[in-house]
Amino acid sequence: MTYQETLDFLFNALPMFQRQGAPAFKKDLSNTLALCDHLRNPEKKFKSIHVAGTNGKGSTSHSLAAILQKAGYKTGLYTSPHLKSFTERIKIDGIEIPEDEVVQFVKENKTFIENLKPSFFEMTVAMAFWHFAKESVDVAVIEVGMGGKFDSTNVILPEISVITNIGFDHVQFLGNTLPEIAGEKAGIIKQRIPVVISQTQVETKPVFIQKAQSVSASIKFADESWQIKKAGVSEGLVTYEVIHKEEISHLNFGLLGNYQRFNLPGILETVHQLKKSGWEISEIALKEGLEKVASLTGLKGRWQVLETQPMTICDTGHNIAGFTEILDQLKEYEYDALWMVLGMVQDKDVSEVLSKLPKEAHFVFCEAKIPRALPASELAKKALDYELKGQIVPEVNEALTFARKNAGKNDLIFIGGSTFVVAEIDEL
Repeated sequence: MTYQETLDFLFNALPMFQRQGAPAFKKDLSNTLALCDHLRNPEKKFKSIHVAGTNGKGSTSHSLAAILQKAGYKTGLYTSPHLKSFTERIKIDGIEIPEDEVVQFVKENKTFIENLKPSFFEMTVAMAFWHFAKESVDVAVIEVGMGGKFDSTNVILPEISVITNIGFDHVQFLGNTLPEIAGEKAGIIKQRIPVVISQTQVETKPVFIQKAQSVSASIKFADESWQIKKAGVSEGLVTYEVIHKEEISHLNFGLLGNYQRFNLPGILETVHQLKKSGWEISEIALKEGLEKVASLTGLKGRWQVLETQPMTICDTGHNIAGFTEILDQLKEYEYDALWMVLGMVQDKDVSEVLSKLPKEAHFVFCEAKIPRALPASELAKKALDYELKGQIVPEVNEALTFARKNAGKNDLIFIGGSTFVVAEIDEL
């Protein structure tokens, strides 16, 4: 099989949540366990860090991987979904899994896969574990796909578990209240394995405490120990003032989104806990890892500036919590007019996000090329209910081109609404 034939097999033969939604999701780890058993349990052959949460788990995973890389550890990183290339999901020291390794994995296990019929995600998790074990990584940072308890990644026994925050996303699968969703995320908390909670939330704190106590796991609410305050921005870095145990320091972070202030406490507390356990992570490794996250790990689409005239920014934030942060940060910019190039998916309630968007903005409605995409015409119709008006240009790059042609050089263009819209931006 060629690489393209292999991808066609993976994308077409296996149910894929990113494309299809609900039919590809099930609350069951049996397929992942069967795959791991077939592969001789590669997940037991390397140390790991497990990262869950509604928002921020991708940024946190990439940041921890960057810090560990700079500390000299051979570091695997598993994240999802991919933006441009399937191989983005599985990296070692920032290097994507080679295409011939993907081909080899499928070729060696195709018969078993065809008989088992795992989901696309279950298969990619198994491939990641296989690759990390084969290449003898020192540690792998493993990002949860969705939820926690029944997520395919939840077969590892990590050094530490991290939960970033809890918000309303995938409610049809995880629950309609924050405590219910927290209960699903808390499923990654293991017997006597320490857990770090990045962001303390009144509704969810008791859920995490109860779960941690039930399995004798130490628990740290990171923002109770680390106070973070944005101190300035220069040359593509955000400077944060950090207060820990009454000591004040400053860190530069290479990720520009203001929402990173919620992720930093969890990142710093996780590093602190790892050091207490004997991991050698110097202050230099910490600082360089945070400064160079994107270049070390290949992270894309988090408050990424695509152009400066007109200022053009993309971000993968797609739920109400993410959009609240996006809208707040847009207010920090000076511009004549705001253009919003938006596309969303149809299996989420978009009304709350639409209700928050500025009525004076110029909208261009688009749709990603996936079955889950909400048609641009339907999004425009829903937007009218909130007095949001604009053009319908279904293809993502054509929509961005339309905005650029019509925007003044002092305007600001934002493009997002869905990870899959950002994924289709040609220049990303």
